[in-house]
Amino acid sequence: MTGADVQRAVAVMTAVLAPYDERDWRVPAGDLTWSCWTTAAHVAHDLLAYAGQVAGRPETGYLPFDLVVAPTAPPREVLRVVTACGGLLRAAVDAAAPQSRAWHYGPCDPPGFAAMGVAETLLHTYDITGGLGVPWQPPDDLSAAVVGRLFPDAPDGPPAAVLLWLTGRGELPGRPRRTSWTWRAALD
Repeated sequence: MTGADVQRAVAVMTAVLAPYDERDWRVPAGDLTWSCWTTAAHVAHDLLAYAGQVAGRPETGYLPFDLVVAPTAPPREVLRVVTACGGLLRAAVDAAAPQSRAWHYGPCDPPGFAAMGVAETLLHTYDITGGLGVPWQPPDDLSAAVVGRLFPDAPDGPPAAVLLWLTGRGELPGRPRRTSWTWRAALD
């Protein structure tokens, strides 16, 4: 996956959520205990953290910095922070040498960080739309790319449905709903 995929996922998120920025974002985001606002700020945090990892290339842990979104920021501004952080991840991924590695529970390549950024963005957009009462499914092509990169043992099926099932957000016929999961971003 590339920085263009990150940019597209963020563009999808903002296009889906911006029309609902006047709704109450203090409600829980889908099945999460976080509010919609906190979940959107979390997406920005993860995108920035992944950009820092790619740019700083630490070998044994996450860099010791954090993003703080002003608690008074309205949803529209939180989405602008998501867009900014997505741009930073795109730039870091696209500027990184293909052989560069950074820590994410093992050595991870730039496409792995892009895949995690896309996954966080799509999955939490799904959570937020659930909280706001907006029907939405992640795009199949981005879902398929995420599943292919982060879930090598994924079952067959419609890509968005598989991604949601893999992360405990949906059901697949003949399979129990997942209550725990992890993705594999680090290279073997």
